[in-house]
Amino acid sequence: MKLSRRNLLKGSAAAGALAALPPMAIADDVIKVGSIHDLSGIFDIYGKPMDKAVGLVIDEINAGGGLLGMKLEKISYDTQSDMALYTQYAQQLTRQDHVNVVHGGILSASREAIRPTLRKAETLYFYNTQYEGGVCDRNIFCTGVTPAQQSEVLLPAIINKWGKKIYSLAADYNYGQITAKWVQHYAQANGGEIVQTDFFPLDVADFGATITKIQEAKPDIVMSILVGGAHMSFYRQWAAAGMNAKIPMASTTLCVGNEHRVLTPAEGNGIMVAYSWSQERDTTENKAFLEKWQKAFGSTDDLHELAVATYSGMNLWAEGVRKAGSVDRMKVIEALETGISFEGPAGKITIDPPTHHAINDVLLMQVEDQKMKVLEVFPQRPPVDTQAVCDLKKNPDDNQQYEIKI
Repeated sequence: MKLSRRNLLKGSAAAGALAALPPMAIADDVIKVGSIHDLSGIFDIYGKPMDKAVGLVIDEINAGGGLLGMKLEKISYDTQSDMALYTQYAQQLTRQDHVNVVHGGILSASREAIRPTLRKAETLYFYNTQYEGGVCDRNIFCTGVTPAQQSEVLLPAIINKWGKKIYSLAADYNYGQITAKWVQHYAQANGGEIVQTDFFPLDVADFGATITKIQEAKPDIVMSILVGGAHMSFYRQWAAAGMNAKIPMASTTLCVGNEHRVLTPAEGNGIMVAYSWSQERDTTENKAFLEKWQKAFGSTDDLHELAVATYSGMNLWAEGVRKAGSVDRMKVIEALETGISFEGPAGKITIDPPTHHAINDVLLMQVEDQKMKVLEVFPQRPPVDTQAVCDLKKNPDDNQQYEIKI
């Protein structure tokens, strides 16, 4: 390629003109959305559909002309179920990619790995995952259900249906430990009792001795707060021992990643759960969403609670941008703090201004032939656990995760 004096002068003039523009002006016609999820590794069953949900909302908004007249661009990183990569990619999203918002994280450890980085970089963060509650930080919005939202619905239902004596099994980390306390709280509030709570590391897969202990304790109900692939072994071993025909079970975690589709009907039927979404919820919005997902990805088999919460979170953020008339972080935060709502596949989801958590519909459901049959809908349940410790209206500079005392 020959470089003539005329071309050189033209290039110099263009460079000078670009240098005179304000910073980031070249990219002013694009809004960048960061997606940071486990797309491979042991948590990819959760992360892949969540990343798809981010892309689906972007495609819908772009097809409608964009947001504030600007196109959205997804910048996605696969953290490979490795907490160290969350930190690395959060830094990359903020320092190199200069995204306007980040949607991501699955385990609480992943959230806490990136939350300080995003806050320091003044990059808005949405965490769209069911978790243990208590995060109080003006830079984050949490759209998943918290333990009190679930347990407040689930415990009275199973006690009234099956009895008062409950044996709990929980994952041995903060989610399992805190949720177990909420289960105990709502059990006692409804006349029940926890006869035993056992905690298990995430890599435990042999529950033979535990099943024997449960048989000896003779509870009316087993409550599972187990998490992850290894813990799935419990449900199979429980059914293989014939115990699912003798003692009914409820769970705060089963089905959230479509685990009920992995279990056979004989292993899963009858288990009670409570979440904010089900494919079987019969609403116009949910049916339309299922059709969209089917058209975009060819199947709804991988669609789960966390993906729907991500879809809702993306739409809530977009509503905040529209109301603010800007992608400026603080203007969007202030817009969201007016109590913005989104009506979608999970029903109405509303931002609770003092906590930045979501007010969700909660569905009481029972596993039936690898589906979640909706028994009852409890509309607009507030995050009462986090409300007990977090008030960002009074303390806007708060920045911590509280251990909620029950």
